[in-house]
Amino acid sequence: MPAGGRPTVRSRRLGTALRQYRQAAGLDQPQAAEIIAASQARVSRVESGHVTARVIEVRLLLDAYGVKDPDVRAKLEELAKHSKNRGWWLEHAAHLRPDYVDHIALEDDATYIREWQPVLVPGLLQTPAYAEAVIAAGPDYVAPEVVEQLVRVREGRQTKIDGGGASFSVVLWEAVVAHPLVTAKIHREQLTAILEKAKRKNVTVQVLPFSAGALAATTSAFSSFSFDAEPVVEAVSLENLRGTSVLESPEDLTAYANMFDQLRSEALAPEASASLIRGVLRSMKEG
Repeated sequence: MPAGGRPTVRSRRLGTALRQYRQAAGLDQPQAAEIIAASQARVSRVESGHVTARVIEVRLLLDAYGVKDPDVRAKLEELAKHSKNRGWWLEHAAHLRPDYVDHIALEDDATYIREWQPVLVPGLLQTPAYAEAVIAAGPDYVAPEVVEQLVRVREGRQTKIDGGGASFSVVLWEAVVAHPLVTAKIHREQLTAILEKAKRKNVTVQVLPFSAGALAATTSAFSSFSFDAEPVVEAVSLENLRGTSVLESPEDLTAYANMFDQLRSEALAPEASASLIRGVLRSMKEG
């Protein structure tokens, strides 16, 4: 069973893929159960992510479903092998909500990450001082020692991007850049850090200007994730007052992929975005 007795994001991804391939092959769960000599209940729990299929089960099912693509097969076998692996972030598990753990696992597996942020600097770009300020300002009281742990988690998340392990594209609303939610000193340091991060080949930062009108109010913050060589959206994480929610249905994925494309097309180009950020920095220094 996945750690903690609840579906992990990896076991859910594996189960969802196996269910989709079974349905495409025109087979039902009892027939799938016969293929792996198990009960229908096990197949149901595998497809819901509550238990993880063994690698041999994945191979037998994919054979029966007619899935021959070696890349697809290798990807699903990897999910079966590693769905119960402990990630680095579980050192801090006592201070992390389960939904936040799911978000970090998605980031850790991703090859492409795209993010829209209309309010805050994304966690993958936050300086320690900025992270500490926004965590401490949250709606719930967080003890200072827990704030420190959560800042370390954000720094740990950033190693994926800093090491070139994923391509990261972010669209920020101009308000994130122009209207500080933290002290002027922290904001200046944060904007400088964004400019430095944006120099990386795997990082793209764009600013959606105020002139784009109501587009910024169309959707709240979200992140989308791809897990293969091609940037096809395979999961979306939404932020809300009580945490994050992961969307995986084809309709949702298409909607958010299209939304990000629209935001990106209306945003300033990376060079113009960097120029805008530098302009804000200059005005803050003069002020």
